[in-house]
Amino acid sequence: MKSYNLEAFKGIIIALYSSYDAEGNIDKEAARKLARHYASTGVKGLYVGGSSGEGMLQSVEERKQMLEAVIAEVGDKLTIIAHVGAPSTRDSVDLAVHAELVGAHAVSAVPAIYYRLSSDSVESHWQAIIDSTSLPFIIYHIPQTTGFQLSKSLLIKMAEQDKVIGVKISAESTFELQQFKAAGGNEFLVLNGPDEQYLAGRSIGADGGIGGTYGVMPELFLKVEQCYVHGDMAEAQKWQFIINDLIVELLSFPSLYGACKAILSLRGFETGKPRMPLLPIKDSDQDRVEALNNRILEYILEAKG
Repeated sequence: MKSYNLEAFKGIIIALYSSYDAEGNIDKEAARKLARHYASTGVKGLYVGGSSGEGMLQSVEERKQMLEAVIAEVGDKLTIIAHVGAPSTRDSVDLAVHAELVGAHAVSAVPAIYYRLSSDSVESHWQAIIDSTSLPFIIYHIPQTTGFQLSKSLLIKMAEQDKVIGVKISAESTFELQQFKAAGGNEFLVLNGPDEQYLAGRSIGADGGIGGTYGVMPELFLKVEQCYVHGDMAEAQKWQFIINDLIVELLSFPSLYGACKAILSLRGFETGKPRMPLLPIKDSDQDRVEALNNRILEYILEAKG
């Protein structure tokens, strides 16, 4: 049995967008404001420095600044998972040690990127992170961007360690999610990654989810979760289908990140433009973003009602 409180990591966890000022530097006050807002919505926690947070496009120091701001604001209210994956093991360990120092509740990491690594290399990379702190560790499996396919044998081996409490699986197959849950066992968390498959993931074994589009519609994902927990699958499907329609429209912009940041700006949360090469929305798309934002807000009102 794991010695950590696994309940703290179950449910809706927002993959937090980073906040930048007009010059593209980390804006700690804006980050705190956004984190404070999310704490009021009823979500379980925040995942800081992942794909949605543009962690791979930031310096180690910038990633530390974002995490510090979030923990200072809501570290006593929400579960904070620090994504510390980096191209080098050395930077990942540095980020993990810092995460524990400032009060994160867990660390998570993708395999080191760019090089095509063997399972032994990835295991050594993750093990160095695990050994650097006393925090629980969550594997981040996203093969479509890292190029690394996590095997069940490596998952089982890693899960034997008390510190390794789960995996965030952003692979596109819910079959793989179910297989990982079966391999890890009841005391091993599986967190759904693809937002458009949240309900599918939950129904096949996921303990919750971590997602970027949660950030512009957390209330809708909370609604799906509520319906699922209460056994109302028809209502849960209805809301997942609504979410998926909204995701399709979000994906029609030059970048998902730019669209989500533009929507947050319309609501008074300035997070700046995404860092290049990620693209902001075009001026010509502003009317369409506003219309989409209004649609989302209408659905949020319905979900709350």
